[in-house]
Amino acid sequence: MLGEPLAVHPLTFVRQSCGWGKAEFARLMQSHGKSLDIRLATNRTTVWKWERGQEPDADAQRVLADLLSVPHEQARAEGWPRWLPVWEVTGLTAPWTEAGTVEALADLVGSGRMDRRGFLTITGAALTGLAASWAEAPSAFASALDGDRVTDRMVSAIEQRIGTLRTLDDQLGGARLLEQARGDLALISGLLSAGRYTEQVGSRLYALAARVAHLTGWMAYDAGMRSAGQQYYIGALRSARTAGDDAFGAFVLAEMGVHLSEAGRTTERVDLISTAIGNAPRILSPYIRSFLHLHQAEALSRDGNHQKAGTALHHALAIWDRHTEEATPDWLDWYGKAQLKSTEGKVMLRAGQVECATSSLETSVRMAAPRDKAVRSSRLAEARLAGNDLDGALDAANYGAELLEDKVSSVRALDRLKEFSDRLGPHQAVPAVREFHERVRALPAAA
Repeated sequence: MLGEPLAVHPLTFVRQSCGWGKAEFARLMQSHGKSLDIRLATNRTTVWKWERGQEPDADAQRVLADLLSVPHEQARAEGWPRWLPVWEVTGLTAPWTEAGTVEALADLVGSGRMDRRGFLTITGAALTGLAASWAEAPSAFASALDGDRVTDRMVSAIEQRIGTLRTLDDQLGGARLLEQARGDLALISGLLSAGRYTEQVGSRLYALAARVAHLTGWMAYDAGMRSAGQQYYIGALRSARTAGDDAFGAFVLAEMGVHLSEAGRTTERVDLISTAIGNAPRILSPYIRSFLHLHQAEALSRDGNHQKAGTALHHALAIWDRHTEEATPDWLDWYGKAQLKSTEGKVMLRAGQVECATSSLETSVRMAAPRDKAVRSSRLAEARLAGNDLDGALDAANYGAELLEDKVSSVRALDRLKEFSDRLGPHQAVPAVREFHERVRALPAAA
């Protein structure tokens, strides 16, 4: 079982892909069960409960597996809902070669815009295997394919375009910019598969593909599309390995861990960040090392290991104090005190240090870019509520709502506001609380 209700359950995706409504699917389950001499009382409500996280009993899973032509032994071995036939990801199976990277990118370009699944696709052994194969894979270039010549000037123009897109993402949120990022990734993928270029230009193209695939994945995640986001991250991981950029690869693995802990798979995130740190280049800028250990602190905190989380947090802060501006990689130039204070606040809040958490989160919100202000305001509201400051909590939450109304588009920020709204149940009699509930309900679903 996953640790939280899925935005879109894998069973929902299977059912809708087959064109079955809940009632029709329930009737199919009953009918198919009779053919197997298994009596089921499945109805529309039963299906609704399954898609809200309740696990079907053994008989129901046996009937469903047979209905979907999935071997019963496979379903039993993989467990619910992993055995449902929705998990095909080219990036997990393609070889770790230049051709494999091009194949994975082409698959992303061809299928990514159709993915609207909210569930997490890649977990468990599949993710562990991916991380291990990233650590072991070679970074070699094959011969350039026939086609138009790709020049340094062309690559520089795309790099400048992506830099502008990253800046806009900080200001506006990923939901409004996702299609543009996908278009840029399609352009780079086409150059790699059909262009003619030197080894040096090819290396820049693969490094650029890694940056754009990550940015696209980040935007998809910000728009509430977890599965699509992770698949883009795999494209980024492969492209970085082909370019020989293992620092960026470690960064991508750390980012993938966020998806895991938010789906309740906290121990897997701890293992993933350990792989990233253990296989990152020995010589790293303080920016990157601080970033990786900050992710380690967050992962350990989510997993309930508050003492080790505090140690990792202290390490990340100490490394940051020694950084210099010259050592900043362009893809991590957004990382700084606002992010450090945000994670510090979350770690402290989970450890029960409410006053320190509130102070750190206030600093983070004050220093952050608009989209991050919208996301983090809910965490600040949560900390103030934990400190019995209802008025302050509502001030922070309303600030986040105001940003979503007027400036920022982020499903992630909206989801966090809704979660905070649910925490206000004991205060329903307060007029300001009722007003906030109404304000959140009025926010657009694609905020």
